[in-house]
Amino acid sequence: MTTQLSPAELQTAQTLLHDYAPAQTAFATLREQDNRLEAALTELVAEAAGTAAFGPEREKLRDVFVRNLRREICGDDSFREKVETYNKNPGKAALLTGLIVYVVDIVTLPINPAIATIVVLWVLKLGLRTFCDYTEPT
Repeated sequence: MTTQLSPAELQTAQTLLHDYAPAQTAFATLREQDNRLEAALTELVAEAAGTAAFGPEREKLRDVFVRNLRREICGDDSFREKVETYNKNPGKAALLTGLIVYVVDIVTLPINPAIATIVVLWVLKLGLRTFCDYTEPT
């Protein structure tokens, strides 16, 4: 499954996060990847790792990152509550920025705010429960 933001979803996120500088890297990468969240995450994770990973290696790196990320955010009740709060008030930039900052703070993996932005947009697109089920190792 390819998870892709619609142009309207991307525009809404850009509008909400226009004052949050770290998100601009995420948006540029999303545009380069035709708004495909997983492809953008693959690029940002490989870039952050500073490794010359190509083809399947880039995807493997992303999969390992997502598996570790999943362990940390899917069982976090505070994160779930923050997602629910945002979903009740989706036009609140402070709540969206708060979700991104929370991911950066709770995750023990090296994660920058651009990666966290993609992760949060992916979780919001799918819903937390679906994200957790979708990314569960088989």
